[in-house]
Amino acid sequence: MEIWINPACSKCRSALSLLDAEGADYTVRRYLEDVPSEDEIREVLRRLKLEPWDITRTQEAAAKELGLKEWPRDAGARDKWIAALAQHPKLIQRPIITADDGTAVVARTEEAVRDALSR
Repeated sequence: MEIWINPACSKCRSALSLLDAEGADYTVRRYLEDVPSEDEIREVLRRLKLEPWDITRTQEAAAKELGLKEWPRDAGARDKWIAALAQHPKLIQRPIITADDGTAVVARTEEAVRDALSR
């Protein structure tokens, strides 16, 4: 199990605390320092069964600068969204847990973390 975190994020710290309390075996990826490639983002999206706009933090300054709210949300724009996430990792919703069964969850709630632990 791997968890993508920003240490400054309270949701990430809460998820780590719950993983520790449950004795989970996991690896931490500080994705702002160890930026995921476009292919890694594609793989996480496949595991999440989501589209890139579903995991984009549209209120971030970079999102506003890029005008993301006006970008199309369709197959033709998918690669553009993925490139933006790779170039501006702060735009990636956090934390993301990739579970051992090949799935993933955006673990912003205790229930989502527990869901990942059960997989």
